[in-house]
Amino acid sequence: QVLLVESGGGSVQPGGSLRLSCAASGSMFSLYDMGWYRQAPGKQRELVALIRSGGNTNYADSVKGRFTISRDNAKNTVYLQMNSLKSEDTAIYFCTAVRRWEEHWGQGTQVTVSS
Repeated sequence: QVLLVESGGGSVQPGGSLRLSCAASGSMFSLYDMGWYRQAPGKQRELVALIRSGGNTNYADSVKGRFTISRDNAKNTVYLQMNSLKSEDTAIYFCTAVRRWEEHWGQGTQVTVSS
């Protein structure tokens, strides 16, 4: 079982920045594809960014050029650096770990972008 704990959420003004962190338990972190999803009120959960075990990354079009996903396998942690935040980025952000048939989710962290 992989436990994921997100942190770093909060409230920020438009144009501001936040860095989310997701700490994972276990000794096989480097083998997992790690992702960040978000869910805004009344909307479906959507993929924000993905970083595969090999390091390749993918981003939703809405965050390209503003968000950066990275991972530190020595610390069992994945990060999401969010810059130039917009009100439409307001959502609960969830961390995921996927490998073969396994899929694990964190509890989420709230990000609110408002003036």
